[in-house]
Amino acid sequence: MPQCADRRSKSKLIIGFRAVPALFVVVSTFNLVAAIDPVVRVESGRVRGSGTDVVTFKGIPFAAPPVGPLRWKAPQPAAPWEGTRDAVEFCPSCPQPVIFAGPQSKQSEDCLGLNIWTPAKSAGDKLPVMVWIYGGGFTIGSSSQPTYDGEALARQGVIVVSFNYRLGALGFLAHPDLSRETPEGVSGNYGLLDQIAALKWVQRNIRNFGGDPGQVTIFGESAGGASVMTLLVSPLAKGLFHRAIAQSGTYAFTPIRHLRESWYGYKSAQTAGAEMGDLKTLREMSVQDLLKKALSSGHPFFDFGRGIHRPIVDGWVLPDEPSTLYEQGRINQVPLIAGVTADEATLLLMQLRTARTVTAYRAWLAESFGEEAAGRIIKMYPAAVDADVNEAVKRLVTDFMFVEPTISVLRAVESKAPVYLYRFTRVGAGGKATKLGAFHSSEIVYVFGTYKSPILPFPGADKFDDTDLALGRAMMASWVQFGKTGNPNGPGLLKWPSYSARDQECLEFGDAPGPAQVPGLDVIDLLCSEFKGLKAARVTR
Repeated sequence: MPQCADRRSKSKLIIGFRAVPALFVVVSTFNLVAAIDPVVRVESGRVRGSGTDVVTFKGIPFAAPPVGPLRWKAPQPAAPWEGTRDAVEFCPSCPQPVIFAGPQSKQSEDCLGLNIWTPAKSAGDKLPVMVWIYGGGFTIGSSSQPTYDGEALARQGVIVVSFNYRLGALGFLAHPDLSRETPEGVSGNYGLLDQIAALKWVQRNIRNFGGDPGQVTIFGESAGGASVMTLLVSPLAKGLFHRAIAQSGTYAFTPIRHLRESWYGYKSAQTAGAEMGDLKTLREMSVQDLLKKALSSGHPFFDFGRGIHRPIVDGWVLPDEPSTLYEQGRINQVPLIAGVTADEATLLLMQLRTARTVTAYRAWLAESFGEEAAGRIIKMYPAAVDADVNEAVKRLVTDFMFVEPTISVLRAVESKAPVYLYRFTRVGAGGKATKLGAFHSSEIVYVFGTYKSPILPFPGADKFDDTDLALGRAMMASWVQFGKTGNPNGPGLLKWPSYSARDQECLEFGDAPGPAQVPGLDVIDLLCSEFKGLKAARVTR
């Protein structure tokens, strides 16, 4: 039997809603009626959750453990079980080199489980469903992160689902021998296939939890946001979701590796994977040794798309570059929210080994983008003296990794479906405590209402004030309204203008949230043009 857990869950902080009276009525209504039966049948057997007005189910297997001969296989159906399975503890995190903050530090290849928070009163309620995809550079992360607790969000009348997916070398290793094992003749995107398998499980089973499989919203941050952007152009994900929210999504318009061909000067994914060793040895290797071997391969956590253990163009899950698919209109057409934080790069620069002097900055640009492009980029992000370098790098990384992909995706989708842009500028407790500003991931606690579980474990990072709590209520209400209708606007909610390349409007979530113009668009337009030309210039098969 899979190792997904069975300990009793702890109660979570419930956020008040006094600043949004209409929303309070909705929440109160859900609290007046008895909750759904905590024993629910799914396709593999019965599961028992816990809770009263919101019933929580944790660690439900949505696929077989990918161990032994199933290591580096597409997810297989979960085995059925007898009796009623306690679903009150998260599955272990998928193996990763860094233990992500969570209620427990257990890791295992047997990690493919999902979690459900449902406020439904009966299986016939047909509530909208919001499915969360965690971030972590496709290298670290877990659905058990306390920041991602779905109870406060579920209290607004939606079912919240989260799940684990394979990471790093176990989730994204391409290898010629692995490709030969499959009828499609491909390998490498196992983490994405896990995400698709979880969404298919939701389609087959969520009715029994009071959910509507015809109203599924996927939302995620960082690599989770990049996953949302990728699923929007994966033919395998078509029809599995009906709305999408990409928070700080990356990579969508960044050149990525291809399975068999060398593009942009990168080795093919299969060549890079084969350099790790023969398949038999890799399958027999312990998880710890495999993680060490992957880390010793010299692929940094953030490297502008060159890492080998990330999504790749395989011709099946991803038929082509995501940017090409967007440009050609080959999109799963659903309403989309996408946005960024104002200071995305401040947290990432703690991981990136970038320049500290003007000379080193110029060399880093040349190495990253080529000599010719580097000369143009340094004019957009100048640094006259060494003291200017950090700010220039911060702006460039923020724009290159987050703002430019987000704007490019919205511009590609706007003619196909309604699109909305946000910019998160609030410097909350975490940013104040660490001088990181509105850093990458800082908006998550506002969306989930999990202020007691800040993303950064720094002193003072959980000291949110009334402005923070009001902003969180507003963001949560907008996310839920979008999940229910495909439009974040509604009575008593913030007015959110739709985005268009002509108007360039967004909703700013800051000290005084409201509609705003996107700042710095002249540079972003140049950047979009620059990387389109750079991509064409650096293609080599």
